[in-house]
Amino acid sequence: MPPAKTDQLDLWVESGLDGDDQVMVDFLLPTGIYIQMEVPRESTIQNIKLLLWKEAQTYPLFSLLGEMEGHMFECVNQAAVHEELEDETRRLCDVRPFLPVLKLITRNCGRAERILDSKIGVLIGKGLHELDALQDQEVKDFRSKMKRISEEKMQCMQLMSWGEWLRSCYSMTLEAGSLENLIDKHEGVIKITMHYDQSQVSSVNLVCRYIRDCLLTNESPHLTLVHCDVVKAMFEKEISTIGSVLAWKTSNPPLPLPPKKRLPTASTLIVCHVRAGLFHGTELLCKTAVSSESSSRSEHVWNKTLEFDIAVCDLPRMARLCFAIYAVMDKVKKQRSTKNTHLNKYQTIRKAGKVHYPIAWVNTMVFDYRGQLKTGDIILHCWSSFPDELEEMLNPIGTIQTNPYTENATELHISFPEYSTQPVVFPAFDKILEKAAEIAGGRGGKKFYIELKEIMERDPLSQLCENEKDLIWTLRHDCRENFPQSLPKLLLSVKWSKHEDMAQLQALLQIWPKLSPRDALELLDFNYPDQYVREFAVNCLRDMSDDELLQYLLQLVQVLRYEPYYDCALSRFLLERAQSSRKIGHFLFWHLRSEMYMPAVSVHFALILEAYCRGCIPHIEVLKKQVEALSKLKAVNELIKFGTIKTKTKQAHLKEAMMTCLRQTGFIETLSDLHSPLNPNILLAGVNVERCKYMDSKMKPLWIVYNNKLLGGDTVDIIFKNGDDLRQDMLTLQILRLMDLLWKEANLEYRIVPYGCLATGDHSGLIEVVSSADTIANIQKTSSNMAAAAAFNKDALLNWLKDKNSGDALDKAIEEFTLSCAGYCVATYVLGIGDRHSDNIMVRSTGQLFHIDFGHILGNFKSKFGIKRERVPFILTHDFIHVIQQGKTSNTEKFGNFRQYCEEAYLILRKNGNLFITLFALMLTAGLPELTSVKDIQYLKDSLALGKTDEEALKQFRQKFDEALRESWTTKVNWMAHIVAHPS
Repeated sequence: MPPAKTDQLDLWVESGLDGDDQVMVDFLLPTGIYIQMEVPRESTIQNIKLLLWKEAQTYPLFSLLGEMEGHMFECVNQAAVHEELEDETRRLCDVRPFLPVLKLITRNCGRAERILDSKIGVLIGKGLHELDALQDQEVKDFRSKMKRISEEKMQCMQLMSWGEWLRSCYSMTLEAGSLENLIDKHEGVIKITMHYDQSQVSSVNLVCRYIRDCLLTNESPHLTLVHCDVVKAMFEKEISTIGSVLAWKTSNPPLPLPPKKRLPTASTLIVCHVRAGLFHGTELLCKTAVSSESSSRSEHVWNKTLEFDIAVCDLPRMARLCFAIYAVMDKVKKQRSTKNTHLNKYQTIRKAGKVHYPIAWVNTMVFDYRGQLKTGDIILHCWSSFPDELEEMLNPIGTIQTNPYTENATELHISFPEYSTQPVVFPAFDKILEKAAEIAGGRGGKKFYIELKEIMERDPLSQLCENEKDLIWTLRHDCRENFPQSLPKLLLSVKWSKHEDMAQLQALLQIWPKLSPRDALELLDFNYPDQYVREFAVNCLRDMSDDELLQYLLQLVQVLRYEPYYDCALSRFLLERAQSSRKIGHFLFWHLRSEMYMPAVSVHFALILEAYCRGCIPHIEVLKKQVEALSKLKAVNELIKFGTIKTKTKQAHLKEAMMTCLRQTGFIETLSDLHSPLNPNILLAGVNVERCKYMDSKMKPLWIVYNNKLLGGDTVDIIFKNGDDLRQDMLTLQILRLMDLLWKEANLEYRIVPYGCLATGDHSGLIEVVSSADTIANIQKTSSNMAAAAAFNKDALLNWLKDKNSGDALDKAIEEFTLSCAGYCVATYVLGIGDRHSDNIMVRSTGQLFHIDFGHILGNFKSKFGIKRERVPFILTHDFIHVIQQGKTSNTEKFGNFRQYCEEAYLILRKNGNLFITLFALMLTAGLPELTSVKDIQYLKDSLALGKTDEEALKQFRQKFDEALRESWTTKVNWMAHIVAHPS
């Protein structure tokens, strides 16, 4: 046998290096015959089966195989899971088996439905057979319900006319507001570029939202005239696809996978104990309970009843039971070595010469998804990683899903007692309202109004003392009438361990005024887990337009992490909106799929993705092509990395190998005529291979250039990254986009460039390349022969703008620079964006300045030898001022205008400080490296000076502005060092 390959990467992409497009595959037939033959890497599974059938005729027992259509291939995929290749239109190089071995198996009945299941499994990154194998009634009920709803949705779509279908899938509702101001800015004239084929023009549908977006970004709209028959053909194709799916009969699901057996492991003697707490959100309902200590080498047995000082009738519906398991060790003397700093971090309990280290945690709900109090024995597979700053290492904001990697996870066996021969069920809503009607109270006098008003105007991070909570609860009806947006503070004042308070709250919610969507977002924080509160919040979100929902979709997906039950109000709402708008469906799909590699959410997100796919079957092929294209780009990226690390191939040879790959038929077909994952409205026509390249940074990101015939010959450039977590960049760009929106709502324009950025998988994703732009570093280097002197040439930037613009265009470019510089000065200060060097600040030829690469936020500035590299609150160098003053040091009026722009922008953000805090708080469960606790969000409160008057806040900002200008020389020194260190 040939030696085993240590890296299977080259098996599917090595043709880029050696030009060989064949691969040796082992075929296992159901007759027991083994056949080895070469097949083209880029052949479809169907063609490979034809080649195998022809070859098998020369082998014994061929007649026993029967019909070719009665068989299909099975392989072990890259996730080490058996995968049935129902969809035979896929190419072998796209399937990418773990080893080149294909097993021929007999096909079961219900082929059409199995093909759909196979497509969905490949699309969402998790085989549906894995969901079938879960012995979880909640999963089965949710899938059954969603399948029924999806079929009803598809049946309704079958009855639509093509016009109704177009409006349903591609919503054209406009945002509130007038276009008059935008048209005035363009002096009453809007230039629109039209593309059309004269032989096909009969009618046209102008998409007003697209024109509006172009006007907002100073782009020229490009519209394409499309014949109605083309749209009707699209409609008929989708309806035909839906009809064929609905005609399928449900087949029996495959048998579940057998459970894996745990092998006993030997270990040293360990003493352990368990700590448990009952929580509602982050509020501890009663005193925690602690088990006795147990000594064992493997299995620890306590046989201990943990009692909690709370009546069963007072348990909230969303109460969760949180466990932490500790290992008890002898206290040792401090050592100079820092090898075990991660253990020292969690030494939270010390007594009697012992140190208690947390080794695992796990959470479970007290009531199941049907509202029944749990009873009987339960096995919980624990998690071993701990977030920072936990109260006694109990993790109430952690997932209630148990660890799916059961072989290596700590198992905790618990038993819930039975309180009755009948199930104990949480009271129905009408019973709760009846209880509330028995209790009176909740109003106060005018003398408390001033105190209540002061409390309600505080920011979300402000702590409430017990007296203030009691006051708020006593005056809850006054809160409803005078401060309806203060509902979150009222929720923090509820005593969740008293069922009487809970009943009164539910009654109050029935008459509480509807909140604006922005105010309602705060109610989705993990501090407010009550199901009726969340249903109230989701009901408020229904007023969101599609664009507004897209603005906050990143946070809403993260909220799903904390939802304890699959069938919750938020998941139903998101599915409903996604299935009624292709654009929402597109981004919901990618936000969910990009985190499918995380075990804590993989099942929950897979269920939502499956439900979306079944309810939007025609969208599957579009998304499938995007997934396949990203897989191809990942293969090319790994080829580059492989060539760099393993073979030390020269850069020119690697680029040639990359281009050879991109020219292959399979790559061309997959990467062409593709709806951009960054913006599904953009059709990427074909790759301009000669202009593609890879960047010479550690992860070797790919710079892919697309031709786009719909944009008058312009290209669309995209960067593919594999190895970097882009979620923090996504969050920062989303907040920049929101800031831009808030400024525009106040009739202020700061020319922000929130370019596209999308995480698509485990540390991979796409970034939009902004056209006609260059970095400050490149601009400075081209103006100087010496790298060290380049950073100090204050004329370089202004001269560059003069080269790109002349006359009135130069004045316009300087105005664009001034406005955008003001916007980014304020935004980077408020968000605490660090690592600002001259290679991540760029300028467009039109004058717009913008920042890129947001790896450090919320004041997490880089340091070396304990000294912060960045000593200024934001970047404002003298060469920036030189441009703003049009090269004239005496032009103080322009600089005064710039300063005024900054102050106005800052005050607008202050007014919306609560919204920013809410959006960051909703991301706490995402696991971003620089957003792990409420302390990280405290930076926002400080930078926005929340709790101070506008005058006090403005004074603070002016001091920061003066500091940035005064210390700008340190920035120039840092930039010089950066240019010297990165000359190319």
